[in-house]
Amino acid sequence: MDVLMQIIQNKMLITAILSWAIAQVIKTIVFFAVNRRFDWSRLTGDGGMPSAHSATVTSLATMACIEYGADSGVFAVAAIMAVVVMHDAMGVRLESGKHAQAINELFDMLDPDVMLDVKLKEFIGHTPSQVTVGAILGFIVAFCASRM
Repeated sequence: MDVLMQIIQNKMLITAILSWAIAQVIKTIVFFAVNRRFDWSRLTGDGGMPSAHSATVTSLATMACIEYGADSGVFAVAAIMAVVVMHDAMGVRLESGKHAQAINELFDMLDPDVMLDVKLKEFIGHTPSQVTVGAILGFIVAFCASRM
């Protein structure tokens, strides 16, 4: 029971999870507003506005800075992790999504008899604006949580 209480009282962990959840809800609303259809998979899916990955790691780094100081090892690890995750989201993962989209379009052009029952996942990475908005969201959530 002690471990469960420690987890529940871990501000860094709870704030990161909260930031992820808020970003996923916003992402689902944005998807609905743009596409005029509701997609349950957006609540847990990758890609889209804002980046839940960025919100999560930014809130974690921000809370580490607030709780332990900018000169702490905890903040250093969280900040470097945030940079790596956000860079990856805009780089490799974004390009992977573009490749998946191109491959799906090629499959769509194939003869229906040859058509594969495979649809590659296109929502994988993030644009710089999606990452930036996610990071701002993560910072705001951590800042607000630190005041409670």
